[in-house]
Amino acid sequence: MKIYIRSSACVSAQNTLAAGNFLDDIVEYTGTRLPVIQPDYKKYIDPKLIRRMSRVIKMGVAAAKECLDQAGIDMPGAIITGTAFGCMEDTVTFLTRIIEYQEELLPPTAFIQSTHNTVAAQIALMLKCHNYNSTFVHKGMSFESALFDAVMLLKEEETDNVLVGGTEEMVDTSFIVLTRLGLYKRSPISNLQLFDEESKGTIGGEGAAFGLLSVNASANNMAELVAVKTLYKPKDVTVSIADFLNANGLAIADIDLVLTGKNGDIKNDDVYKSLKDTLFKDTTTANYKHLCGEYPTSSSFALWLAANMIKRQSIPDVLLQGEQKVQSPKTILYYNHYQGKYHSLMLLSAI
Repeated sequence: MKIYIRSSACVSAQNTLAAGNFLDDIVEYTGTRLPVIQPDYKKYIDPKLIRRMSRVIKMGVAAAKECLDQAGIDMPGAIITGTAFGCMEDTVTFLTRIIEYQEELLPPTAFIQSTHNTVAAQIALMLKCHNYNSTFVHKGMSFESALFDAVMLLKEEETDNVLVGGTEEMVDTSFIVLTRLGLYKRSPISNLQLFDEESKGTIGGEGAAFGLLSVNASANNMAELVAVKTLYKPKDVTVSIADFLNANGLAIADIDLVLTGKNGDIKNDDVYKSLKDTLFKDTTTANYKHLCGEYPTSSSFALWLAANMIKRQSIPDVLLQGEQKVQSPKTILYYNHYQGKYHSLMLLSAI
């Protein structure tokens, strides 16, 4: 059974939400974090509801509804999301109020909306969707876990389409903590020059991206999702990638483009540099985290990106690393790791 990506929509630090807009107007930032570009939420959400929603909920709902609109579907067969940190803004608000109110008479709204499944639940409420609804909180594999669940539902013929997405928000509190832990750079840098200097840390990011997976063949489908795989602290990444391709009847020579999770951190990028010099030396490679920043579910942005590249049969110059050997990618391999522990592979091909 083949799994297709019927449509995809993304809220990110670039102008990506509007249908038909595919990295046409690259936005440059100078700093150590990339905030999302807030769309006109009134197009997707009742204005009376907007004021009660935190940023990540609005981002997720907008991306989900745009994805469904592009697919021409009103009611998905299932809604599945992945997130590592959940609704961070509401979580911080609730914990702060515990101290301010001395644990007495706490307003419940922030607590209710701080749970990780709030985005998926809010989408279901707005659509009046009573179908399967689940959220995966698996650190750097959260979105991939959601994808696995979606694929299993489809292969078990529980439904013929699934809305699946990854959401993450960055707030001042979490950014400060993660910077102290060494995840982000200490001095401002242009995101478009992220890969030009070798130093510790990367740039923080956030976003929400959704795709509608379907088993129904159509000329309007964007791409085929051939396979997904996750690895935890693999002993040899090169062998793992080769085995993954072999299991799907492919060799590295069959891959038109490799999309990597390179993020500008000198330690993080060691594995990508090693692969570029060995396994990927004759393959066109591209990077994406200088456009959206680093966050645990950035692979959802990568899936949106890869599906669009296959659908449009073009590779934006801003993504390329080195010489472009293929103009029209038919097969794309995505490889990413988060903090050296959580590795993931996705394989997409033209329909």
